[in-house]
This record gives sequence, C-alpha cells and structure tokens, in this order.
Amino acid sequence: MGKQAFDRKMQELESLRADPSSPVTVTRLRAALKDRGNFLVSKAAALAGEFGLKSLIPDLTAAFDRFMLDAVKNDPQCWAKNGIVKSLKDLGYNEPELFLRGLTHIQLEPVWGGKEDTATILRGACALALVTCPRPRLELLGHLSDRVAIDPAKTVRSDAVRAIAQLSGPDSVLLLRFKALHGDQDPEVIGQCLLSLIGMAPRDYIAFTADFLYAPNPEVRLEAAAALGQCHEPKAIEILKERWQAHPDADVKRAILLSLGASREPGAAEFLCSVIQDARFDDAANAIRGLASSRFRDEYRPRVAAVLAQRNETRLREIFDREFAR
Repeated sequence: MGKQAFDRKMQELESLRADPSSPVTVTRLRAALKDRGNFLVSKAAALAGEFGLKSLIPDLTAAFDRFMLDAVKNDPQCWAKNGIVKSLKDLGYNEPELFLRGLTHIQLEPVWGGKEDTATILRGACALALVTCPRPRLELLGHLSDRVAIDPAKTVRSDAVRAIAQLSGPDSVLLLRFKALHGDQDPEVIGQCLLSLIGMAPRDYIAFTADFLYAPNPEVRLEAAAALGQCHEPKAIEILKERWQAHPDADVKRAILLSLGASREPGAAEFLCSVIQDARFDDAANAIRGLASSRFRDEYRPRVAAVLAQRNETRLREIFDREFAR
C-alpha cells in the first residue's frame, strides 16, 4: 500500500470519531479489521475498544487468529495483536484461550546483528487481561507464575507480577514474597514485587520492603526506596526518614530523598524541606529535586525559596531555579 493510500485510510478511520455509535462506523471498522495492514488494524481495534463496540468482538478475535499465522511477515512488531488484545480487554472479553495463546507467544524478528523478540508487550497485555477471565484462580496463578519464573523479558515478568497482585489473596502474596526473596536478574522485577506486596498488605510488607534497603544488590536497594516512596501509608514515610538518617550508602540516601517526592503524605514534603534547611549541600540538593517532583511543589515553593535565602548558597539556589522551573 502506498503512503497516500495508507494516510487516506487512517484519516477515514479517524473521521469515525464524529459518530462513534452509528451503523456506518461499525461497518467501516469491521472492514478495517479485515485489512492486511497490521498498523491499520491496530488503529481500528483501538477505536472499537474506545467506542465500546462489543458487536465487533468476533471480528477482533478473527483478526487475532489471522495475525498469529506467519506472524513475523503478517504482523511485524505485533502492532495488530497488541491493539486487539487491549481492545478485547477494554470490551470485557473474558475467554481465556486467546489470551493464553498470546501469553506464550514469542516473535523473533530480524534486527542488526541477530533477532529480537517483539512480542513482549503482547505477553504482558495478555497477562493483565487474563485476570478477568472466569477460571479457577489457581489455574490463572499457575499461568502467571510461569511467566514470572521463565519469561525472558523483564517487562513481561513485571506485568505478570502486577497481574498476580490483581488476583489478591494469601496465595498471591506468598508467590510474590517468594519471588522477592528468591531474586531476579533484573532489579526492576523485584521492585515491582515489593510495590505489589505493599499494595496488597501494607501493614505486613512495609517493614519487609525496608529490609531490601540493605540488599546485596545496590540496584535492589534503590527499587526498595522507590516502592516505599509510592506507598500511601505514613509508616512507610517514617521508615524512609529513619533509614535516611542511618543508612551508610550515599546512593540509597539520595534515592530515599527522591522517592519521598513521590509520596502523597505531607510529612514527606515537610521532611524534605527540613533537609533543605539543615543538611549538607549534596543532601539539600537532592531534597530540592525530590520536592520539585512532588505534588506539593507549588505549596512549598515560597518556603524553600525563603530557606535558601537564609542559607545563601548560590549553587543550591541555581538548582532550585532549574528544578522548580520545569
């Protein structure tokens, strides 16, 4: 398909927003879902989901089956399959077989120097869609824990962790606890386990996560700081403040200050302001960065400016001007 023809088809699809519920819209989207172009189909699928057109579910599933055949040739980058799975989830489709096929699909496409798996987004989307399917929870947890254990892509392992957390229960908690303690080659996966555990059982897993601030892997320590900063419990903020005072690792101390900027708790902003006022230069600079990224930045801007006027350190004022201007 030439560029002009492609652009025209895309414009025609976009024009359907003018009357998303009309029979003409359904007819045109149904035709578009049969197109050979995978990017065009991904656009049509996205519109079907956005418009809530459940009548197109059979067309979406048929398109998915079609693009699973000779997938590298017919659906490079998994554009069509990604769009279809997201749309089906949005439309409330809950037949697990399609999502299970996507959950284990690996699509190796040629790149410079070898091949690359382009189905990671698809597998992650299928993991998150699978939790809505009416199947025994142990069966669903089995499929998801397999992805956590063996999937080669860290993004898929992280999405599977998120999906397990959505099936919240004692068995889910134990699975993620085991994974956090067992470890992963990518610290981000451990970070997602800790964040999910805090979300499911904050009273039990804030202190558990705080122990990871002393993990052997320095990147895991930073993930633990980030997970605690995103927790909405005041206890998490108190632990971060205590560990900032006592922790010997400068990188962890910096991560704690930056993570406090992600907190919704006013106590986090108060603590950052006190660090700006009293701490040494490096810590004060990181506290400025943390507060500048927080939801309290506008509220605390005049107060920080007044503190910096008292400190009268040009470099800190420059950092304040730069960070609070973003």
